[in-house]
Amino acid sequence: MKLATLCYLKRNGKTLMIHRVRRANDVHGGKWNGLGGKFEAGETPEGCAIREVKEECGLTIRNPELKGFLTFPRFKDNEDWYVFVFVVTDFDGELINSAEGNLEWIEDDRLLSLNLWAGDHLFLEWMGQGRFFSGKFEYLNGSFRGHDVVFHSFGV
Repeated sequence: MKLATLCYLKRNGKTLMIHRVRRANDVHGGKWNGLGGKFEAGETPEGCAIREVKEECGLTIRNPELKGFLTFPRFKDNEDWYVFVFVVTDFDGELINSAEGNLEWIEDDRLLSLNLWAGDHLFLEWMGQGRFFSGKFEYLNGSFRGHDVVFHSFGV
């Protein structure tokens, strides 16, 4: 089982994305993704998000807003992945060259035209709906097989 974070940094109608083209045998090779990665021992989801974003792009984030939780059964090497999805609007610093791919600020209205995982097209839309989501996305050998989702609304 793998625990991970996925962060979408947003500013001026754009989202920071990474085109995963630099690592051999990268399960995400050729795809565009948000930033993030696997938990280290003892980390909270927010702590992992802060550390991973700093490592991948050089920016220091504050107040990551949890939007949803994703489950990917048997995603890679027959392991389940569990991913906390964040949106971040509070950050500073200078972008660095990432060891994992090319960083680019993408206009929000172009996000869905990128080479994304099929399921990303769904949850990227959900992030702006004001509801917390818990989704399960099933892939087989990189091919999208389907999904389930539950939405949660929080009262005041």
